[in-house]
Amino acid sequence: MGRPHFFSRGKLNRPTMRTASLHRSTKETDITAALTLDGDGTSSISTGIGFFDHMLELFARHGLFTLSLQCTGDLRVDDHHTIEDCGIVLGAAFAQAIGDKAGLARYGHSYVPMDEALARCVVDLGGRTSVVFRADFARDTVGGMSTEMIEHFFRSFAEQLKANIHLEALYGSNAHHISEALFKSCARALRIATTVDPRVTGVLSTKGSL
Repeated sequence: MGRPHFFSRGKLNRPTMRTASLHRSTKETDITAALTLDGDGTSSISTGIGFFDHMLELFARHGLFTLSLQCTGDLRVDDHHTIEDCGIVLGAAFAQAIGDKAGLARYGHSYVPMDEALARCVVDLGGRTSVVFRADFARDTVGGMSTEMIEHFFRSFAEQLKANIHLEALYGSNAHHISEALFKSCARALRIATTVDPRVTGVLSTKGSL
């Protein structure tokens, strides 16, 4: 596997516009992404995996993030590298856009139902990476995306963001519905956690740093 290269573009962490732009290239994937945290939920997504595109589109919409992500990957092998590396790039983009975390609400949680399925996500942006993922899928793939890669996506995302994410499908039977509820609940939890609270002086920690 080739060594990844990140190239930052544009001015990051501006007080009124928290944005990030990244380009990551390896022998397995080539990914360009742009993110605005305080966005409007619009997105332009192309990964070569239709269902994954759909998940990222609704992730942006329900998080109210403006997101552009274009990936060319080795889908002739399988979907693993594409989904994993998109998680890496998206997590890195969030980390850049958040910046020094001054005034950050830090914590967020959300329950999202999707028909018979219910998902819960709890997020801490405190700088410690940990993921608890619990979901049972009745089938191995949905729309060309391996259901096992959903957990792997969120783990890759959390590692770059240095986030603690607890993400669970509390119940449900339809794999599409479960997947959608998971992505939506994480997006909504992140929307809360990335909010800047004017009452917070510095970072929200008794240690004085995150």
